[in-house]
Amino acid sequence: MAHVNADVEVIAGDRTFTSGLLVDIVRALSAMRDGELLALVGSSDELDQDLRTWSALTGHAIVHVVADGSSTRWIIRRGPAPGQAEQPRPIGSRLWLYTNFDCNLRCDYCCVRSSPSAPRRALGLERVRRIAAEAPAIGVREFFVTGGEPFVLSDIAEIVRTLANVAPVTVLTNGMLFKGSRLAALRALPREQVTLQISLDSPTPALHDRHRGPGAWDGARRGMQLARAEGFRVRVAATVSTDEDEQAFRRFLDAEAVAEHDRVIRRIARRGFATSGVAVSRSDLLPELTITSNGVYWHPVGAEDEDMLVTPDIFPLQVAWEKARDAVARQQDYGERLARIFYCA
Repeated sequence: MAHVNADVEVIAGDRTFTSGLLVDIVRALSAMRDGELLALVGSSDELDQDLRTWSALTGHAIVHVVADGSSTRWIIRRGPAPGQAEQPRPIGSRLWLYTNFDCNLRCDYCCVRSSPSAPRRALGLERVRRIAAEAPAIGVREFFVTGGEPFVLSDIAEIVRTLANVAPVTVLTNGMLFKGSRLAALRALPREQVTLQISLDSPTPALHDRHRGPGAWDGARRGMQLARAEGFRVRVAATVSTDEDEQAFRRFLDAEAVAEHDRVIRRIARRGFATSGVAVSRSDLLPELTITSNGVYWHPVGAEDEDMLVTPDIFPLQVAWEKARDAVARQQDYGERLARIFYCA
């Protein structure tokens, strides 16, 4: 995760909670709005544990930490992260795969910095075959394939079919490449096991194209229509920044008769290319095991950020799953420690 600018900065020096630092933090946060960021710079070795325990109690998430010599900079978001409405599910029941990171578009809020010039970092068919073989043992019931743009890969049909032999697959795509050999790849996929999730951010081209590039909205609409004509279930995914944008898009989906279960509306996450949006930490996100060529990550939103890395070792999947489960237990332990630290009687 790149350097994160903050709205307010507090210099802690070597102070800790026991020497009055907490009062300064609370005072600073009380003058801020929900979603704004506070930077705390300190040099105490014990401050990190105090902050994490306090964060679990209050919901003011630590979204970024950078150590620089004897000093550490914590970025703290005031208030909860909006839009976290998903229900908990067993770890690993949905498994995400970044097949690649290169893309035909450069969206200015891409959380993993995909673009036409991004290195491919392909997961590769051989690793996908092993993932498919090991996935049932950890309880995988559904695969999500994303990128980059998966349809830039010449072997994407074989990748998706390999996974579809094990469980249903949802492929995230911008829908713009369905012609020639890529249309042939699409047609080779089993309709009963594969869903396409196509990105469309607004009812008209202006907002969508501002973020994704000229012609992207028209291309996505054509892709949606083509995929439906080919017999695929199509989900529509929108990335929005305001309540007004979300409401306008919902009205558009109502007019288009898109079923509620085929709508994915999310806020911009301040990761990757995004310089605004919701700053999220691991504790804000339900674990969604995500595999890239660089390892296993906590969630697809942070699939190239060190703070989201579970393990650099993909195999065996069972070990990666156990490490993720241990990470969940450690987070829960912060909450359990509150009874011992912030007791009332």
